[in-house]
Amino acid sequence: MRRAGLFLTAVVVLAAGHAVAAGIDLTKPYGNKSGCINKAGQQVYAEDMLLLTSEAFVTVASACTFTDKKTQADGSLLVKATCQAEGEEGETPTQFTIKRSAKNAKKLTIADEDGNVMGEVALCK
Repeated sequence: MRRAGLFLTAVVVLAAGHAVAAGIDLTKPYGNKSGCINKAGQQVYAEDMLLLTSEAFVTVASACTFTDKKTQADGSLLVKATCQAEGEEGETPTQFTIKRSAKNAKKLTIADEDGNVMGEVALCK
């Protein structure tokens, strides 16, 4: 009986871990139209480019490399990163929140530390 209880507890813990991990999956790139076009390198210049991968967030004017990602209780990701801005030297530490869009569950929104939405991205095809 005790063995069955331990097994059930292990199954519940594993299932909960998978549910949280499944919240936001960045194993494939997300972007807006121009970001997805540029997912394999700079193909076109576009002022609105947004590209989100498992390791970075890239815009037309900056590139941020993730240093840490933590899943929050609501399923969002809290991401710490170092960013380089075009025309500036050095890197700046920053933090983003990535979560499901309230308008479309297939899209993700990226917000800065102050909660300002930087953009919305969809899974690249």
